[in-house]
Amino acid sequence: MKSKHTGGCLCGAVRYFVEGELRAVIACHCSQCRRSSGHFVAATSAPQAALRMQRADTLRWYRSSPTAERGFCSTCGGNLFWRPTDGEQISIMAGTLDAPTGLKIAAHIFVADKSDYYALNDNVPMRQGWN
Repeated sequence: MKSKHTGGCLCGAVRYFVEGELRAVIACHCSQCRRSSGHFVAATSAPQAALRMQRADTLRWYRSSPTAERGFCSTCGGNLFWRPTDGEQISIMAGTLDAPTGLKIAAHIFVADKSDYYALNDNVPMRQGWN
């Protein structure tokens, strides 16, 4: 896996890079992820200190719960990041990374909250919550 990843939003107003390895992708099916993305969220993560912004004038943060906030582009609406208010990691929406990523989905989480219009039949481990 490469040790520097780049990515950005749909319109290109937000661009970033991450130095170092990324965690495997986790697919989250919770209602907040579904509502913020229009489907489930597939995200990797890295230490917040490893994330560097190249362009971020349109990056906005929305406090989606008492313990987390979501980063998005205020121009195109691109869903980019999720971070806990008291953590050192940041989740990066895998679809915003420039290919090739070298990443794979390692787990589905909050599967009891998934919507009824799709099935999970990819033989990836499923969990009811974070763990």
